[in-house]
Amino acid sequence: MGQTPEGAGQLSEALTTLIDPEALTADYLLHAYRYGSFPMAEARDDDTLIMIRPNVRGVIPLDRFHIPARLARTVRSSNLEVRVNGDFPQVIAGCAALIRDRWDTWINRRIEQVYTELHEQGHAHSIECWAGHALVGGLYGVQIGGAFFGESMFTWQRDASKIALVHLVARLNRAGFSLLDAQFVNNHLKQFNIVDAPHRVYMRVLRPALEQQPDMEAFRATMSGEEAVAYARQSTSQAS
Repeated sequence: MGQTPEGAGQLSEALTTLIDPEALTADYLLHAYRYGSFPMAEARDDDTLIMIRPNVRGVIPLDRFHIPARLARTVRSSNLEVRVNGDFPQVIAGCAALIRDRWDTWINRRIEQVYTELHEQGHAHSIECWAGHALVGGLYGVQIGGAFFGESMFTWQRDASKIALVHLVARLNRAGFSLLDAQFVNNHLKQFNIVDAPHRVYMRVLRPALEQQPDMEAFRATMSGEEAVAYARQSTSQAS
């Protein structure tokens, strides 16, 4: 989810189009996602925006999601509280933050602004891990029908972003989603069974997913760690 060093080679092979930052609106983004594209900035403090359409897409199969044994134990026993849409702006700010081992980010302020508008319209969601009153990790993405487009994740406490990912998959399965788009394959996501999908194959999966009507109350509902592991390991057909 989001650009990583491992994804740089895939990015160089993708179809890219430079766009005016003012053209990046919530409606424009929804249209772009329907046709397999998403935006990235050159850098945090650079206004330049590029629309990306990868030739090969990273997709996490919801019916074959793999949870490493240690992570499954962590999800079950963690004291972190997992919330949905508790503080979306803080999550995207966490994903955009410049931290150790990440000298720059593809999330500039225009992207932050427009994705927050998408969230306010009900099209973007965050999964968050909280330690008391402190947000310690999470992820966010865009939802259209039964497709969830994972954008980025961050962690300020060990395993927090991984716990959020397991909870995301569990909620997608419980709600009846059929597609989790992770943009690019990278080494971090390989442990979860991410697969390569050529653009034409990706579009064949995306089109019917867009027309689905998942149960968003089930997506947002409280879920224990035990339930998260169980739902994440089920296929969509079993979970719905």
